[in-house]
Amino acid sequence: MKKSITKNYIYNLAYEILSLILPLITTPYISRILGAENIGIFSYTTSITAYFILFGSLGIAKYGQREIAYLQGDSNKYSRTFWEIAIVRFITMAISMIIFYFSFVTNEQYQIYYTILLLELFASCLDISWFFQGLEEFKKTVLRNLIVKFISVISIFIFVKTSNDLHVYIWIYVLSIVIGNISLWTYLPKYLKKVDFKKLNILQHIKPTIALFIPQIAIQIYTVLDKVMIGTIITNKSEVGYYEQSQRVMKILLAIVTSLGTVMIPRMANTYINGNRVQLKEYLKRSFSYVYLLAFPMIFGIICVSKYFVPVFFGPNYDKVILLMGVISPIILIIGLSNVIGSQYLLPTKRQKEFTISVITGAIVNFIINMLLIRRFASVGACIGTVIAETTVTCVQLYFVRKEFNIKEIFKSAKNYVLSSLIMFVVCIIIGQLVHNNMYSTILQVAIGAFVYGVCLLILKDELVYAMLDKIKQKFKKIGEV
Repeated sequence: MKKSITKNYIYNLAYEILSLILPLITTPYISRILGAENIGIFSYTTSITAYFILFGSLGIAKYGQREIAYLQGDSNKYSRTFWEIAIVRFITMAISMIIFYFSFVTNEQYQIYYTILLLELFASCLDISWFFQGLEEFKKTVLRNLIVKFISVISIFIFVKTSNDLHVYIWIYVLSIVIGNISLWTYLPKYLKKVDFKKLNILQHIKPTIALFIPQIAIQIYTVLDKVMIGTIITNKSEVGYYEQSQRVMKILLAIVTSLGTVMIPRMANTYINGNRVQLKEYLKRSFSYVYLLAFPMIFGIICVSKYFVPVFFGPNYDKVILLMGVISPIILIIGLSNVIGSQYLLPTKRQKEFTISVITGAIVNFIINMLLIRRFASVGACIGTVIAETTVTCVQLYFVRKEFNIKEIFKSAKNYVLSSLIMFVVCIIIGQLVHNNMYSTILQVAIGAFVYGVCLLILKDELVYAMLDKIKQKFKKIGEV
């Protein structure tokens, strides 16, 4: 039975938001207790660890999700496929852990932190969220994330007390991942059939996972390498801290925009394997509109509120984050579009080659721009490099699908959202001039801005908004009938 896209979106959105927003609750506290220098060390060491997780995981997360989606209707086949893919991940992550140990854990600089972070690699071995996502069972991951993250937030306030408690903060960060990933295994008996492990063929999955691994490397280059390069090129680790804090906010907003993509990957894969090309394009059309609906007001909103939001949220010593948030904000739209074309279309339809070319091109551009700008502009240069790299990725992907989609129509469908966002922007600027209290100004700008944006779309009779309102009316009508 097909799962509801709306419900799965809400579940996955909750999953993504909880992963980001619960730690974000602690950010004002941690920013003040640990300071920019320690935040920079945390960001730098976890970025290094992320590379080893990337290499150990290969392209298994996206590949596993897609393969399970293809086999949704056959529990015997997807049970066998699950164990084959899981075993591949155990082996590759074990190799990555050994290399990480001898490369960093035995190194004197930040040794205590790398020792703790070794457990994060172990946690990655146990990550089977891809299996539930492939089955479109997003509720399981949400419940797991809610409980574990909530406990980790409470632990941070209880145990992190001074600037010397960075190692405690990292322990809490790592243990929350370990416990969260282990908890997902308790759901497996309900879904898996017994398999003959002697008949498993794990080798058949090596080549396709490597095919998806290559673009994953490229993506990591222009998402994680920024922090590594800032930390390596610039001696002041506070610059990494500023960049990290601006990224925290962007990740929250990006999660809202791209969460639909995670839900749509298994649905698109299943639609593709059943040969329904018309429905495939209809799904994509809605996805583009959805990205525009959220991305434009977020970009203009960030530019409006960051001046008042940053001092209240991060503290008085993070003024540079205001500039960084404004510079990097366009990636909300740019990544949103590439998520639709790349993750929702190219990957589910087995066009890894085009996807790989796009992200490798972006990685090369990002590395070159970083080398040119970070030494001179530090974290600002990294933000500029990220925007240019992500724009490159989206442009290359648009080029590959130009014959299948009307590019002009894709951009033309954004007009309602651009106009409504501009009107919202003007209103928010006026509010910011009238109300100078940082906290109240931010709250008013967000609340009134959202109201103005919604009213503008209603006046323009936006198709997506009216479709969403119709669904809500139908839900209430059903409740009333009951």
